[in-house]
Amino acid sequence: MEYIIIGLLVVVLVLIVVLLMKKNNNNDLIERLSKLELEVVKEISDFNSSFSKSINSDFNLLNEKMENRINLLNDKVNSRLDENFERTNKTFTNVLERLSKIDEAQKKIDSLSSDIVSLQGVLTDKKTRGIFGEVNLEHILSNIFGVNNKTIYQTQYSLPNGTIADCMLFAPEPLGMIAIDSKFPLENYQIMVDKNNSASARLQAEKQFKLDMKKHIDAISSKYIVPGLTSEQAIMFLPAEALFAEVNAYHSDILDYAYKKRVWITSPTTLISTLTTIQVIIKNIERDKYAKVIHNELILLDTEFKRYKERWDKLYRSIETVSKDVKDIHTTTDKITKRFNSINQVEMGNKDIEG
Repeated sequence: MEYIIIGLLVVVLVLIVVLLMKKNNNNDLIERLSKLELEVVKEISDFNSSFSKSINSDFNLLNEKMENRINLLNDKVNSRLDENFERTNKTFTNVLERLSKIDEAQKKIDSLSSDIVSLQGVLTDKKTRGIFGEVNLEHILSNIFGVNNKTIYQTQYSLPNGTIADCMLFAPEPLGMIAIDSKFPLENYQIMVDKNNSASARLQAEKQFKLDMKKHIDAISSKYIVPGLTSEQAIMFLPAEALFAEVNAYHSDILDYAYKKRVWITSPTTLISTLTTIQVIIKNIERDKYAKVIHNELILLDTEFKRYKERWDKLYRSIETVSKDVKDIHTTTDKITKRFNSINQVEMGNKDIEG
């Protein structure tokens, strides 16, 4: 815009010079116009120089601002990239850790599956199944009553009829000795609950399972309930909670049959509750026993204390009598001392008179 204005000024000046030259050919005028032209050219040159410097300065300032903005933008971008990289790295690390935990858990699950398979193999054998029940029973007994506490329970207890109970519990009267059997029927139960088997096979297994349970209840009642020796009841311990739940939920006839035979069916949970109750009863009986002993000792102590009080009263009376006699003697001693002093003073007075 400035260049256009300058050009128009130059053109106007030139026209003015031409017109003046036509009107007046005076040399002086020409000289002035020449000077004016030089001044105009100089002004234009100065203006161009100043404008050029201003443009360069503005351009440099703008360039500097742009560079600062670009540098600031680069710094922010780098910072954001570093933060995102750090977050990504942490996320990746967490993913790796969780994958390792999942892998470890998977290994444990595989190991547990193999253990379950091996446990199923153990429980299919009657002898090992009996050992499994005995181990569970002894573990519960030792946790409640202490290890090998033979005053309360004894494992593999022999009865006079030639049978051996898995455990004999020595409960306080009127309970007495209670036998606990830890063997349990399992084969037909497994067939009965396996949904892969046909309905007829499962129904047949259920009937056989009930017969097995009742047969085992009869054996416990006949072997471990001995009149005059043991309690009138015995305990059938099922170390599998699932088996106990099955019997209680769907086979109430087995429970009724066991009640008639005085055989109480228990699981690990219910057996713990039963034994804990017996433990509380034993502690209360022991506490009552010691309370009676303490009461008898207090009665004897009361008798001795009464005897002590009688003797102390007698001694006190004797001491009081002696104390009275001492006072009397002290009074008599004072009187005698005064009499002697009086006599002594009389004798001293007579000697003065004679002299």
